[in-house]
Amino acid sequence: MVGMRWLLAILLGTATLAAATVADLTREIRETALDPDECYRVRDLTLGRDDLRFYFTDGYLIFTKPVAGRRLGAVFTTDVEGGDGEILLLPPTRGERRSMAAYIGSPNLSERIRTAFLLFTDDTYQALLADMRDKPFNRKVPEMGLLAAGEWGSVMRNLAASYETRLALDLLSRTPPSGGFFGAAINGRKLGNFDALDDPRSREQVLLGQVAVRNNSTYFDIWTSFEARSRRNKQAETAAEFTLRDYRIQATVEPDLNLKVTTRVKVTPRGEARYALPFEIARPMRVGSVMVDGRPAEVLQHDSMRANLVRGTGNDLFLVAPAEPLEPGREYEFEFHHEGRVIHDAGNQVFYVGARSNWYPNRHMQFATYDLTFRHPGNFDIVLPGELVGQKTEGEWRVTRRRTTRPIRFAGFNLGHYDTAKISRAGYTVEVYANQTFEEALQARPREALVVISPPVVWNPRQRRPSDLVLVPTPPPPGPRVRLHELASEVGSALEFMTARFGPPALETLAVSPVPGAFGQGFPGLLYLSTLTYLQPLDKAVTSMNARQQVFFTEILQAHETAHQWWGNVVSAAGYHDDWLMEALANYSALLYLEKRKGRRTVDMVMEEYRTNLLEKLESGGTVDSAGPVALGGRLESSQAPQAWRSIIYGKGSWIIHMLHRSMGDARFLEMLAELRRRHEWKSISTEEFRDLATRYMPPKWPDTGLAAFFDQWVYGTGIPALKLSYAVKGKGAAMRVEGTITQDEVDKDFSAAVPVEIQFARGKPLTHIVMTGPDPAPFSVRVPQAPSKVLLDPQRSVLRR
Repeated sequence: MVGMRWLLAILLGTATLAAATVADLTREIRETALDPDECYRVRDLTLGRDDLRFYFTDGYLIFTKPVAGRRLGAVFTTDVEGGDGEILLLPPTRGERRSMAAYIGSPNLSERIRTAFLLFTDDTYQALLADMRDKPFNRKVPEMGLLAAGEWGSVMRNLAASYETRLALDLLSRTPPSGGFFGAAINGRKLGNFDALDDPRSREQVLLGQVAVRNNSTYFDIWTSFEARSRRNKQAETAAEFTLRDYRIQATVEPDLNLKVTTRVKVTPRGEARYALPFEIARPMRVGSVMVDGRPAEVLQHDSMRANLVRGTGNDLFLVAPAEPLEPGREYEFEFHHEGRVIHDAGNQVFYVGARSNWYPNRHMQFATYDLTFRHPGNFDIVLPGELVGQKTEGEWRVTRRRTTRPIRFAGFNLGHYDTAKISRAGYTVEVYANQTFEEALQARPREALVVISPPVVWNPRQRRPSDLVLVPTPPPPGPRVRLHELASEVGSALEFMTARFGPPALETLAVSPVPGAFGQGFPGLLYLSTLTYLQPLDKAVTSMNARQQVFFTEILQAHETAHQWWGNVVSAAGYHDDWLMEALANYSALLYLEKRKGRRTVDMVMEEYRTNLLEKLESGGTVDSAGPVALGGRLESSQAPQAWRSIIYGKGSWIIHMLHRSMGDARFLEMLAELRRRHEWKSISTEEFRDLATRYMPPKWPDTGLAAFFDQWVYGTGIPALKLSYAVKGKGAAMRVEGTITQDEVDKDFSAAVPVEIQFARGKPLTHIVMTGPDPAPFSVRVPQAPSKVLLDPQRSVLRR
């Protein structure tokens, strides 16, 4: 510990041991105080942080006292006569300007400031001092500093505590001021409270947004988020701080369901010497201690709801500060000891894991191999991904070990009292687990029913005749195990169907386990399926659903999650802007399988439901589709339209893949999916990489060169057009032509879509002509060999339209 104290004293530039440990440093951050001696009356100050511009026109500026020798914050207030300040931001892309306009009514930010609370590890302090020195009006006013410290001190401390992990990371990492963090909590005159961040460690450095509450749920609405100007100009690159490989996890599920875990993983720093590394873990899990190559390291795990909401991962960020700096390129063994309550009881002895993907330390969900050993009470069963290495009983305990043969991005598990079924398909194993009972929410209440009782064969008329109808309690519905083998067959069939088209799945064994709720998740080698999929088709909970809901829980959900063995687990998304692609490909793969089983009419019904959902009206008056493009990913889950993201990501995403499918044709489309898997196996793919690949499989002379218009309108934009066809047949014999126009409405003027017109004849095959729509009626002229019997606009419903 002495070595760590001296190391931190040196790297923080202090001559004493005042900030000698991580605990000391974070305590100083939490106790951040405003410095009355550093209060200034200021005018005409300008502060630029990448794309953010602040104008402190007239007011007071007070800095915080030093923490580890550096000033980390300031407050600017316009609480003076004629006081004024402004923050400006001009998003660089049309999509981000549209996003901004959806929240604040303007594509650009120009907001008058009441108060601005600043946090920084960059050179903001030096920049503001330099600007003040150049303007003689600016002067110290310590007497106002005392008042300001009393009024704003507690707010500043709360804000610093909210970001203490992020601030500490820069201080511990010796981050130079040129690459430090900047954040501002603004109280604006029109927009109220909102946040502006410029974080070089983020993939998108500039972010603007606001905490909002709707229906007792808290959201962080991201108004805009994008790469900073320096990154757009390729002056710098954002790279992962380290790589991870070879996870070895030993976990114990205690009788009270507390989970105690030792996680070992190989860590290789990148780029430069690392004095501290950031990891993420589920909030219920607390990291007790960490060893790096057998030596104790210090741990900081104190994340706030505010920082968690802004980051949007649902995880706590925590730091590990080793005894010595970590050399880039050298591999280290990290050993984490952590525990918490991530296993929950849904009633009736039905259990589930809440933190399914983040119950152990991870960072950016990198591909790695896993060796998992679980020790648990003998009356429980454990579900793990990978191949079974060993299983044994130790008194009242059972120990199960599984190992993955290929790299995966994360490892889940499940726990319960299960019945099991196992089948083999296409050389792969499917293991299905079913709860022995349904959870309380699905457990039918016993009810009385009228039952006919036959009279005795010999009846004495002097005796009272027995009642023909009596009330008896009905038995509860059959348990989940009734669907066990049927569900195994369904998942196995889907696995076989997709393996034949996409190649090998993520792992050789696919486990299927139940989870309460109306959702599913497809983890590598492990599916979580809603307990609704274990119900019998005639159960009341199923028969009360509409037709599409029944199809979803009985046909689509298990196939969708099976498809994630490829889309999300063999091939992953490059970033949140590309997450839609994994969900859309998985869902459309499930629809391909549904078409094989149930026919095209069933798929058409599902696609029509997606279209209807996208055209539903929001409270704002716009359609669900207008909430934002699929490329916004998780940002669509906002306070404005909390459920819009589901309809857009899954519904519109499926329509986007469907339109590509119809344009390419079956053979080209399936060839593209197979090539997608081969080219990006165990790697990520961006939306632009997908566009480039799709372009190669479009028919020759396709009018939308490079699919530029298609992706601009459907992926990066919003809008569902209303289309109208008008035509006439002209000429005779060899000169006969069909001439017409397609008119579009209900979309922006720059909207353009490739729309098929099908010309049918009494004899022979129909002709299909593609028309690119635009702001004006789009004309077309097609030579025909005979008079057409029909001319139809998109009869196969291959374009999403009103």
